[in-house]
Amino acid sequence: MRVGERFAERGKEGLGTLVPYVTSGFPSADASVDVLHALEKAGGDVLELGIPFSDPLADGPTIQESTFRALEAGMTVAGTLEILAQFRKDSDAPVVLFSYLNPLLRYGVEAFLADAADAGAQGLLLTDVPMGGDPDLEEAVLDSRLDLIRLVAPTTRSERASVIAASGQGFVYYISRTGVTGAQAALTADLEDDVRALREQVDLPVAVGFGISTPEQAAAVTGIADGVVVGSALITALDQGGVEGAGAFLASLRSAMDEAKIP
Repeated sequence: MRVGERFAERGKEGLGTLVPYVTSGFPSADASVDVLHALEKAGGDVLELGIPFSDPLADGPTIQESTFRALEAGMTVAGTLEILAQFRKDSDAPVVLFSYLNPLLRYGVEAFLADAADAGAQGLLLTDVPMGGDPDLEEAVLDSRLDLIRLVAPTTRSERASVIAASGQGFVYYISRTGVTGAQAALTADLEDDVRALREQVDLPVAVGFGISTPEQAAAVTGIADGVVVGSALITALDQGGVEGAGAFLASLRSAMDEAKIP
Protein backbone atom coordinates (compact mmCIF):
# COMPACT_ATOMS: atom_id res chain seq x y z
CA MET A 1 0.00 0.00 0.00
CA ARG A 2 1.23 3.48 -0.87
CA VAL A 3 1.73 6.11 1.82
CA GLY A 4 -1.02 8.38 0.52
CA GLU A 5 -3.42 5.45 0.25
CA ARG A 6 -3.00 4.66 3.93
CA PHE A 7 -3.72 8.28 4.88
CA ALA A 8 -6.80 8.25 2.64
CA GLU A 9 -7.96 4.95 4.11
CA ARG A 10 -7.68 6.23 7.66
CA GLY A 11 -9.42 9.46 6.73
CA LYS A 12 -12.39 7.59 5.27
CA GLU A 13 -12.62 5.66 8.53
CA GLY A 14 -12.71 8.94 10.45
CA LEU A 15 -9.33 8.23 12.05
CA GLY A 16 -5.96 9.93 12.24
CA THR A 17 -2.88 8.26 10.74
CA LEU A 18 -0.22 7.20 13.22
CA VAL A 19 3.40 7.36 12.02
CA PRO A 20 5.89 5.81 14.48
CA TYR A 21 9.63 6.32 14.02
CA VAL A 22 12.29 3.80 15.07
CA THR A 23 16.01 3.63 14.38
CA SER A 24 17.20 0.67 12.34
CA GLY A 25 19.37 -1.61 14.44
CA PHE A 26 18.07 -0.33 17.77
CA PRO A 27 18.01 -1.86 20.32
CA SER A 28 19.66 -4.51 18.11
CA ALA A 29 19.63 -5.69 14.51
CA ASP A 30 18.02 -8.96 15.55
CA ALA A 31 15.17 -7.14 17.31
CA SER A 32 14.42 -4.61 14.58
CA VAL A 33 12.04 -6.78 12.55
CA ASP A 34 10.12 -7.70 15.71
CA VAL A 35 9.93 -4.00 16.62
CA LEU A 36 8.39 -3.12 13.26
CA HIS A 37 5.82 -5.91 13.55
CA ALA A 38 4.96 -4.81 17.09
CA LEU A 39 4.42 -1.23 15.97
CA GLU A 40 2.14 -2.31 13.14
CA LYS A 41 0.18 -4.55 15.51
CA ALA A 42 -0.15 -1.69 18.02
CA GLY A 43 -1.77 0.55 15.41
CA GLY A 44 1.10 2.12 13.49
CA ASP A 45 -0.16 3.01 10.01
CA VAL A 46 2.93 4.29 8.19
CA LEU A 47 6.19 3.09 9.72
CA GLU A 48 9.23 5.37 9.63
CA LEU A 49 12.54 3.51 9.71
CA GLY A 50 15.62 5.62 10.41
CA ILE A 51 18.97 4.88 8.81
CA PRO A 52 21.68 5.49 11.43
CA PHE A 53 24.08 8.34 10.65
CA SER A 54 27.04 9.66 12.60
CA ASP A 55 25.95 13.34 12.52
CA PRO A 56 22.15 13.42 13.01
CA LEU A 57 21.89 17.20 13.35
CA ALA A 58 18.08 17.39 13.29
CA ASP A 59 17.73 14.88 16.13
CA GLY A 60 17.78 15.39 19.86
CA PRO A 61 19.68 13.30 22.42
CA THR A 62 17.23 10.38 22.51
CA ILE A 63 17.34 9.56 18.81
CA GLN A 64 21.03 10.48 18.65
CA GLU A 65 21.74 7.88 21.33
CA SER A 66 19.76 5.20 19.48
CA THR A 67 21.63 6.06 16.29
CA PHE A 68 25.07 5.87 17.89
CA ARG A 69 24.27 2.55 19.55
CA ALA A 70 23.04 1.13 16.25
CA LEU A 71 26.19 2.29 14.48
CA GLU A 72 28.42 0.85 17.20
CA ALA A 73 26.69 -2.48 16.70
CA GLY A 74 27.46 -2.36 13.00
CA MET A 75 24.19 -1.20 11.41
CA THR A 76 24.54 0.09 7.84
CA VAL A 77 22.36 1.23 4.95
CA ALA A 78 22.50 -2.27 3.49
CA GLY A 79 21.63 -3.73 6.88
CA THR A 80 18.62 -1.42 7.13
CA LEU A 81 17.37 -2.56 3.73
CA GLU A 82 17.78 -6.17 4.80
CA ILE A 83 15.70 -5.52 7.93
CA LEU A 84 13.02 -3.93 5.76
CA ALA A 85 13.05 -6.86 3.32
CA GLN A 86 12.59 -9.30 6.20
CA PHE A 87 9.70 -7.27 7.59
CA ARG A 88 8.10 -7.01 4.17
CA LYS A 89 7.76 -10.80 3.93
CA ASP A 90 4.90 -10.65 6.46
CA SER A 91 3.53 -7.11 6.15
CA ASP A 92 2.16 -4.68 3.59
CA ALA A 93 2.32 -1.65 5.92
CA PRO A 94 3.79 1.42 4.17
CA VAL A 95 7.37 2.16 5.24
CA VAL A 96 9.15 5.50 4.87
CA LEU A 97 12.93 5.48 5.18
CA PHE A 98 14.32 8.41 7.17
CA SER A 99 17.87 9.43 6.28
CA TYR A 100 20.42 12.16 5.97
CA LEU A 101 22.05 12.68 2.59
CA ASN A 102 25.58 11.39 3.24
CA PRO A 103 24.64 7.71 3.71
CA LEU A 104 22.83 7.78 0.35
CA LEU A 105 25.78 9.42 -1.40
CA ARG A 106 28.13 6.81 -0.02
CA TYR A 107 25.80 3.98 -1.05
CA GLY A 108 25.09 5.56 -4.43
CA VAL A 109 21.84 7.45 -4.93
CA GLU A 110 20.55 5.54 -7.95
CA ALA A 111 21.45 2.21 -6.39
CA PHE A 112 19.83 3.20 -3.11
CA LEU A 113 16.56 4.28 -4.71
CA ALA A 114 16.32 1.00 -6.62
CA ASP A 115 17.40 -1.21 -3.72
CA ALA A 116 15.15 0.56 -1.21
CA ALA A 117 12.11 0.09 -3.43
CA ASP A 118 13.05 -3.56 -4.05
CA ALA A 119 13.35 -4.08 -0.28
CA GLY A 120 9.81 -2.77 0.20
CA ALA A 121 10.06 0.93 1.00
CA GLN A 122 7.29 3.27 -0.16
CA GLY A 123 8.79 6.63 0.80
CA LEU A 124 11.94 8.58 1.62
CA LEU A 125 12.41 11.51 3.99
CA LEU A 126 15.70 13.40 3.66
CA THR A 127 16.10 15.75 6.59
CA ASP A 128 19.00 17.79 5.24
CA VAL A 129 17.85 18.31 1.64
CA PRO A 130 15.48 21.30 1.59
CA MET A 131 13.43 21.94 -1.51
CA GLY A 132 15.75 23.34 -4.16
CA GLY A 133 18.86 22.31 -2.27
CA ASP A 134 19.82 19.62 -4.81
CA PRO A 135 17.44 19.69 -7.80
CA ASP A 136 19.01 16.70 -9.55
CA LEU A 137 18.76 14.54 -6.44
CA GLU A 138 15.20 15.66 -5.75
CA GLU A 139 14.20 14.88 -9.32
CA ALA A 140 15.77 11.43 -9.05
CA VAL A 141 13.68 10.65 -5.96
CA LEU A 142 10.51 12.06 -7.52
CA ASP A 143 11.06 9.87 -10.57
CA SER A 144 11.72 6.77 -8.46
CA ARG A 145 9.27 4.30 -6.93
CA LEU A 146 9.60 6.09 -3.57
CA ASP A 147 7.47 9.01 -2.41
CA LEU A 148 9.54 12.06 -1.55
CA ILE A 149 8.25 13.25 1.83
CA ARG A 150 8.71 16.99 2.32
CA LEU A 151 9.26 18.86 5.57
CA VAL A 152 7.63 22.18 6.51
CA ALA A 153 8.75 24.13 9.60
CA PRO A 154 6.98 26.79 11.69
CA THR A 155 9.38 29.33 10.20
CA THR A 156 8.49 28.42 6.60
CA ARG A 157 6.68 31.24 4.80
CA SER A 158 3.19 30.32 3.62
CA GLU A 159 3.97 30.83 -0.07
CA ARG A 160 7.03 28.58 0.18
CA ALA A 161 5.07 25.95 2.14
CA SER A 162 2.63 25.66 -0.77
CA VAL A 163 5.46 25.18 -3.24
CA ILE A 164 7.16 22.61 -1.00
CA ALA A 165 3.98 20.58 -0.68
CA ALA A 166 3.31 20.76 -4.41
CA SER A 167 6.72 19.18 -5.06
CA GLY A 168 6.24 16.44 -2.46
CA GLN A 169 4.43 13.12 -2.31
CA GLY A 170 2.68 10.96 0.26
CA PHE A 171 2.19 13.52 3.01
CA VAL A 172 3.67 16.74 4.35
CA TYR A 173 5.66 16.38 7.57
CA TYR A 174 5.01 19.47 9.66
CA ILE A 175 7.67 20.14 12.30
CA SER A 176 5.75 21.32 15.34
CA ARG A 177 8.53 23.50 16.74
CA THR A 178 11.96 24.84 15.94
CA GLY A 179 15.00 22.94 17.18
CA VAL A 180 15.70 19.22 17.28
CA THR A 181 13.54 16.17 17.94
CA GLY A 182 12.66 15.27 21.52
CA ALA A 183 9.71 14.72 23.84
CA GLN A 184 8.14 17.88 25.24
CA ALA A 185 5.71 18.55 28.05
CA ALA A 186 3.26 20.60 26.01
CA LEU A 187 2.44 21.41 22.41
CA THR A 188 3.33 24.87 21.12
CA ALA A 189 0.66 27.52 21.56
CA ASP A 190 0.39 28.37 17.85
CA LEU A 191 0.33 24.78 16.59
CA GLU A 192 -3.40 24.58 15.88
CA ASP A 193 -3.51 27.84 13.93
CA ASP A 194 -0.34 27.00 12.01
CA VAL A 195 -1.52 23.52 11.00
CA ARG A 196 -4.97 24.72 9.99
CA ALA A 197 -3.40 27.41 7.81
CA LEU A 198 -1.06 24.87 6.20
CA ARG A 199 -3.87 22.42 5.47
CA GLU A 200 -5.76 25.15 3.65
CA GLN A 201 -2.76 25.68 1.38
CA VAL A 202 -1.83 22.10 0.46
CA ASP A 203 -3.50 19.11 -1.15
CA LEU A 204 -1.43 16.42 0.59
CA PRO A 205 -2.32 15.19 4.07
CA VAL A 206 -0.39 16.85 6.91
CA ALA A 207 1.25 14.90 9.73
CA VAL A 208 2.70 16.64 12.77
CA GLY A 209 5.91 15.52 14.50
CA PHE A 210 8.73 16.68 16.81
CA GLY A 211 7.88 16.49 20.49
CA ILE A 212 4.68 14.46 20.67
CA SER A 213 5.08 12.19 23.67
CA THR A 214 1.72 11.50 25.38
CA PRO A 215 -1.69 10.13 24.41
CA GLU A 216 -3.22 13.51 25.25
CA GLN A 217 -0.89 15.29 22.83
CA ALA A 218 -1.56 12.71 20.12
CA ALA A 219 -5.30 13.19 20.56
CA ALA A 220 -4.93 16.97 20.41
CA VAL A 221 -2.95 16.79 17.17
CA THR A 222 -5.50 14.37 15.70
CA GLY A 223 -8.06 17.13 16.15
CA ILE A 224 -6.17 19.47 13.85
CA ALA A 225 -4.07 17.36 11.46
CA ASP A 226 -4.28 14.22 9.33
CA GLY A 227 -1.55 12.36 11.14
CA VAL A 228 0.72 12.12 14.17
CA VAL A 229 4.44 11.31 14.07
CA VAL A 230 6.08 9.99 17.24
CA GLY A 231 9.79 9.25 17.59
CA SER A 232 11.77 10.15 20.71
CA ALA A 233 9.12 9.05 23.21
CA LEU A 234 8.77 5.76 21.34
CA ILE A 235 12.53 5.20 21.35
CA THR A 236 12.52 5.78 25.12
CA ALA A 237 9.71 3.25 25.58
CA LEU A 238 11.62 0.75 23.45
CA ASP A 239 14.84 1.29 25.39
CA GLN A 240 13.17 0.96 28.77
CA GLY A 241 10.53 -1.68 28.05
CA GLY A 242 11.75 -3.57 25.03
CA VAL A 243 9.50 -4.58 22.15
CA GLU A 244 6.50 -5.06 24.43
CA GLY A 245 6.99 -1.67 26.06
CA ALA A 246 7.19 0.06 22.69
CA GLY A 247 4.06 -1.69 21.51
CA ALA A 248 2.15 -0.79 24.65
CA PHE A 249 3.18 2.85 24.42
CA LEU A 250 2.16 3.11 20.78
CA ALA A 251 -1.14 1.38 21.51
CA SER A 252 -1.90 4.05 24.11
CA LEU A 253 -1.43 6.74 21.46
CA ARG A 254 -3.56 4.81 18.98
CA SER A 255 -6.37 4.50 21.50
CA ALA A 256 -6.30 8.21 22.30
CA MET A 257 -6.26 9.14 18.63
CA ASP A 258 -9.18 6.86 17.84
CA GLU A 259 -11.26 8.63 20.46
CA ALA A 260 -10.43 12.07 19.07
CA LYS A 261 -12.37 13.82 16.35
CA ILE A 262 -10.49 14.33 13.11
CA PRO A 263 -10.78 17.71 11.36
